[in-house]
Amino acid sequence: MNILFFKLTVLVYFAGTVVYLFYFSSKKDFLSKYALGITGAGFLLHTIAITIRTIESGHFPLSNLPEALSFFSWGMILTYLVLEYRYRIHILGSFILPLAFLSLISAAAFPNEIKTLQPDLNSTWFGIHTTFSVLGGVAFTIAFVAGLMYLIQEKLLKSKRFNILYYKLPSLDLLDHLNQQAISVGFPMLTVGILAGALWAGDVWGAYWVWDPQRIFTLVTWLFYLGMIHGRLTIGWRGRKAAYLAIIGFMGVVFTFFVVNLLVKGPHRFI
Repeated sequence: MNILFFKLTVLVYFAGTVVYLFYFSSKKDFLSKYALGITGAGFLLHTIAITIRTIESGHFPLSNLPEALSFFSWGMILTYLVLEYRYRIHILGSFILPLAFLSLISAAAFPNEIKTLQPDLNSTWFGIHTTFSVLGGVAFTIAFVAGLMYLIQEKLLKSKRFNILYYKLPSLDLLDHLNQQAISVGFPMLTVGILAGALWAGDVWGAYWVWDPQRIFTLVTWLFYLGMIHGRLTIGWRGRKAAYLAIIGFMGVVFTFFVVNLLVKGPHRFI
């Protein structure tokens, strides 16, 4: 049953993505309302799919890569709905929905059957580790989107191209604030995820830290965002620089979470 709701979610998110992309370049503002309604329906289906999978498997579905991709997509949509309610930035959906759909369709590319939970993964620390790590990734993705929108809006302003997109994008100050808030939320989440992962590894493998590629690149990502926060607080890294750094940081997150996980074999491989 969870697979049925999962497939329905993929279809509805695809529809939402199409409508939001039309809204991106269209003068028809009412499209944003349709897109938001479709997104809300997709989120409801997605929540039902995750709930049913939790009941059917007997544990929260976050023990392999496709389940993590699905949860990442769910977190993205939840965050978008909260931001839409808080700031009314309709154009944000034109950036978030395609990413959430891409994440979900990537999850669909993997076998989706429920597997018996390995004894090593039946741990509270593992649940905290994966949940906070993925939610940290969601926050960094929001920072990436805010940075990307900032650069687009700045380019439109400098070129004095006051077109449809210019009026749909929020102010540079709001986008920079959104970038800062996302990093401020994502960094402690990633920190908790790393610490919980170390405690889990200590219980399972007898060592809190092993220098495998996954952990090394996660540490590099953590240090990058730590430096970014430090730079903003002490040196004044804001605006364009903060936008570029958020984009670079997101590329690091994608590399660590997907590329390293898929290509590098090791005890920490998350498939």
